[in-house]
Amino acid sequence: MKEKEKIALFIDADNAPASKIDKVLSELARHGVVNIRKAYGNWKNPSLKPWEDALHEFAIQPVQQFDLAKGKNTTDMALVIDVMDVLYTKDVDVICLVSSD
Repeated sequence: MKEKEKIALFIDADNAPASKIDKVLSELARHGVVNIRKAYGNWKNPSLKPWEDALHEFAIQPVQQFDLAKGKNTTDMALVIDVMDVLYTKDVDVICLVSSD
């Protein structure tokens, strides 16, 4: 039997709807096991409230990224840095990025 792919999931919570995460995880489960699950955003922002419930339900680790400068994509940069770190230091086969930008 073939070993399942190891998947790392990175979510830009500032730009992706929480209502779709169950569909994303269902699709990923068809391809392997999601070993790393992280969502990035400014968790102090009330617009991320729908994500707060999803984090617990789907065992997603929140990563706080404050809006240090307006319109500067600080969340995107933090996500990219962590993706590069995982690529070089962890045993994963697939990287999945969830965003709408």
